[in-house]
Amino acid sequence: MSLIAAVGLGWAAMALAMFALWAWYRRGGDPGVVDVAWGLGVAALGPWFCLWAAGGDPTRRWVLAGLVVAWGVRLSGHIARRLGRLSGDGRYHTLSEAWGPRAPWYFLGFFQLQATWSVLFALPVLLAATNPAPWPQWSDLVGLGTWLVAVAGEAIADRQLQRFRENPANRGQVCQTGLWRYSRHPNYFCEWLHWWAYVACSGLRPVTLWGLLGPLEMWWLLKRVTGIPPTEAQSLKSRGEAYRRYQQTTSRFFPWPPRAESTP
Repeated sequence: MSLIAAVGLGWAAMALAMFALWAWYRRGGDPGVVDVAWGLGVAALGPWFCLWAAGGDPTRRWVLAGLVVAWGVRLSGHIARRLGRLSGDGRYHTLSEAWGPRAPWYFLGFFQLQATWSVLFALPVLLAATNPAPWPQWSDLVGLGTWLVAVAGEAIADRQLQRFRENPANRGQVCQTGLWRYSRHPNYFCEWLHWWAYVACSGLRPVTLWGLLGPLEMWWLLKRVTGIPPTEAQSLKSRGEAYRRYQQTTSRFFPWPPRAESTP
């Protein structure tokens, strides 16, 4: 099967799956489920691309398939548990309020856009799987190390925030412990960092430049669309002045030592 045919079939499958989820949302479901489906979609497309479409070194293809499945299952499982605990995702509630009566139709386009993004995010994995060099090259070790640091960091950040929220004494407060002391969104930073792992595994080849789509897309989404903007809007709405002080002292994205709080 050609790479183009494999990508086309992958997109068609994701488009149908996202349409079915949108129909479920229209019957009273939570639109936050799109994030669960997005991660699982990439986790499904990764092995499809690596094992049946790519023609690179077999060992690397199996390793990459395993990595993307492990990443997707962990992330989607975490999001699904969070949706269950919080009875929905505040970011999408914020979007629903902003879009008003047209929200269902905007979400239809958004769900289909997520289907396209699932394919685009799986492409860096596909490109890495076409690398013909025997596994492991030094670039593979860099990629594997990056993957381990990023996925472990995201899991740690998620767990730290969950523990903070589970403590009734922290109600209405802002988590500023652990990784959250150095970044307002350490989970987003680690998620972005994770996509560089597949760029590294592509090796030093011209096709590697196309693999940059993954980190660049994730940067744009997190910084401009479904990541930081609605998350911070919801945090300001629910935590008010406490979150404004947190914004003054803590890096928005990249981990960095906190600044001293400014005084009027």
